[in-house]
Amino acid sequence: MASSFPTTLSTSGPPPIPGARSDSTGHPRRPLLIWVRTGTAHLRIDDAEAFHLTTGQGAWIPADGWEHRAIVTEPGTVAFPLWPHPGAGSLSEPRRFEVPDGWQDWLIQHFNLQITPLSGRGYSQDAITGLLRRSSSRPSASARVPSALLDLPAMPKTRGARAVAEELIRDPALDLTVEQWATRVLSSPRTLRRDFLADAGLTFEQWRLHCRLTAAVGFLASGHDVDQVAARVGFASRNGFTRAFKQQFGLTPHEFSRKLSASSATADLTQRATLARQTDDLVRMVRGDGASATAPDLLPAARTPRHANDMHVLSWMYRGSGYLDIGDRRYERQRGVATWIPTDVEHTTGIRENSISLPLGNASTASLRLTEPLQVQFSPAWDNYLMYCSISARSILRPDDYDPRHIVDLFTEQLTAQRALSVPMPVDPRARATAMDYLRRIDASSESAVSDFPAEVHRAFRDETGMTVARWRYAARMRIARDLLAGGAKPSAVARRVGYRHLPTFSAAFSRFHGISPREYQERETGKA
Repeated sequence: MASSFPTTLSTSGPPPIPGARSDSTGHPRRPLLIWVRTGTAHLRIDDAEAFHLTTGQGAWIPADGWEHRAIVTEPGTVAFPLWPHPGAGSLSEPRRFEVPDGWQDWLIQHFNLQITPLSGRGYSQDAITGLLRRSSSRPSASARVPSALLDLPAMPKTRGARAVAEELIRDPALDLTVEQWATRVLSSPRTLRRDFLADAGLTFEQWRLHCRLTAAVGFLASGHDVDQVAARVGFASRNGFTRAFKQQFGLTPHEFSRKLSASSATADLTQRATLARQTDDLVRMVRGDGASATAPDLLPAARTPRHANDMHVLSWMYRGSGYLDIGDRRYERQRGVATWIPTDVEHTTGIRENSISLPLGNASTASLRLTEPLQVQFSPAWDNYLMYCSISARSILRPDDYDPRHIVDLFTEQLTAQRALSVPMPVDPRARATAMDYLRRIDASSESAVSDFPAEVHRAFRDETGMTVARWRYAARMRIARDLLAGGAKPSAVARRVGYRHLPTFSAAFSRFHGISPREYQERETGKA
C-alpha cells in the first residue's frame, strides 16, 4: 500500500548558513577533495594557506606528504568534503580545479555514497556465495557468525563501537589501532574490545578482517585486479591478502576471479566498488582530461538493505524521488520531502534512477516522540541550507557551536508552517504566536487552558478567524487530521499526531467536524474501499 503526506510547500525561508571549519588532526590520512557548491572556502596545509576557493572550484590534496589539513568556510558557504577511495594515488601534488558543468550533482551523489548504505543492482550474491561455499570446506573462525559468507558480521549496539563499525564498512582500509579508534569515539580500548565481542561475537580484529574480506569480494567481482583490491581493503601486501582470503573462502583471490568470470554471476558494481570506480572519474576530472567535459551517469535505482536504526533518522530527497518501505506500507518521497524514519523500525529506503537523497541528522527518543514516519516538504529555496545540514551531520566540516539537535527544531518549525496553511490564521502578533505555539505541539497530550489567554487574544481569534480559540484548536486538529488521512496515514497514527490518546475519541471528534468517519474519509480520498 503506497502512502504519502501533504506536499504543500511552506512559505518560510531557510536560516542563514554559518561558517564552518574542519581539522584533520586525529583522523586517518586519506586523499581529500573539497568542492565549493556556493560561497567561499579556505584550505590550509601544514599551517599555510594553500587555496582560496569560490563557487564552482575545488581542490585535491593527496594523502601523503602533508601532515595537517584544515578547511574554513565563510558564512553562506556550502562546501562538500569528499574522501576519495584509498588507492587514489595518481595525483601526487595538491591542485586547484574548476568543476565542469554537469558534475555538480554527481559530486553530491559521491558524497551520499560515502555516508549512506545504498546498493545498486548488485552482482549476483547468491551465485557468488554458492561458488565460495563450494570451495570453503573449513571457514575461518571469523566467518562462523554470519549465515552467508558475504554477510557482514553483526553490528555492535553501543554507540562508540557501532560508529567504528560503520566507518570501517564505509572504508575498510582504515588502519587505526584500537587505541586510536577509542580516542575518536570517546571510549576506552578495553570497552571497545568488550563491546565488539559482546555484541558481534567477534574480536575487533576478527570483525575488521571479515569486513575487509567481504569488501574484497565486491571489488574482485567488479573486475579490479588483486593488487588494487589488497590496497583498497587495507592489506599491506598482496601475499597477506591472498593468505587471508584463501583461509576465509578456500580460494585465492586470483582463483575466485577466474571462477567467477566463468560462472553465471554477473559483475555489476557494489557500493564500495562503485566508490572505487568513481575515484578514477574524480582523478580524471581534477586533471582536466579532455573526456572530463561529460560527467559519468548518476547511480541507477538503489536501495538500502532492510535494517533498523538506533536513532530517529531524517532523510531528504534532493533530486528525483524515492520511497520508504515499512512492512507492507510504502511511503512515497518526492523531491524536497524530508522524512523522519523512527528508531527500531525495520525498513528499507530506496531511490529511483537519477535520484539523490541525503541524511540531514539524527534524533534520540528523548528529543523527538515518533512511532511512525513523519514528513514535511521543503521548497527548492532550502536546498543549500539542507545540504549544509547534511555535511555538518555526516562529516567533520561543521560550525564551532554545532548542535546536532537543531535539526529537530528546524523540522518542527517547517512542519508548523506547513500545518498553518491548513487553517485560517490570525494576523494579530500575540494571537498568531499563540496559534503557532499550538501547532508546534499539537501532538502533545495536554493543552493550556483557554482561559489563560488575555482577552485581546480571544478577541483577535474571533475577529480574524471567525472562531473562538477553543473552536480554532478543534478545527486545526481536524483539518490537519484530514490532510494526513488523505496522504494515507493510518487513523490510529493520525489520532496520536493530533493529540488524541484513544482512536474512538478521535473518530467521534472527526465525524462531528467532517460528517464522515476517518476511515470513510480516507477511503473516499484515496479511492480504496
